[in-house]
Amino acid sequence: MDKAHPTRTPAHDNHLGERVDDPLIDRLHWVIRQAIRVLAVLMVAVILWTVADVVLVLYQKLSAPPLLLLDFNDIFVVFAAFLAVLIAIEIFVNITLYLRDDVIHVKLVVATALMAIARKVIVLDLSTLEPAYLMGIGVVVLALGVTYWMVAARPGD
Repeated sequence: MDKAHPTRTPAHDNHLGERVDDPLIDRLHWVIRQAIRVLAVLMVAVILWTVADVVLVLYQKLSAPPLLLLDFNDIFVVFAAFLAVLIAIEIFVNITLYLRDDVIHVKLVVATALMAIARKVIVLDLSTLEPAYLMGIGVVVLALGVTYWMVAARPGD
C-alpha cells in the first residue's frame, strides 16, 4: 500500500502497468504498449536505413575524385551520417527501456539530446551562421550539459 494513498498499491505507480481495475483503461494500456512495440520495430527500420545511408555516403565520397580520399567537408558529412545512426540507436534504447520499465529514463533522454546537439555542432558551417543562432545552440548545449550533470549527480544512480 502507498502511504500517501492507502487505497493504491505499488502497481498503480506504473502508469502503463500490466493490470488495472478498470477494463477499459486496462485495454487502452495494452493498446499503448503495442503502439510502443510498433515504434521499436519502426526505429529498427530507421536504424537499418541510416546504416545504409552511411554506406552510401562513404561510397559516394570515396569513389569521387580524388579516389579513396576524403576532403575536410566530406569528413563532416560522414561524421554526420555516423552520428545519425548513433542517435537513432539511442532513441531505440529509450523506446525499449520505456517499454520494459514504463518510466522515462531522464538521464538517457538528456544524453540522447546532448548527442543530437553535438551532431549539430560538429557539422555546423560557421561561415553561414547568424551569431544569434550560434548563441542559441550554445545555450542549448550548456543547458543540456548542466541538466545531464545534475541528473547524473543524483544520489542512488
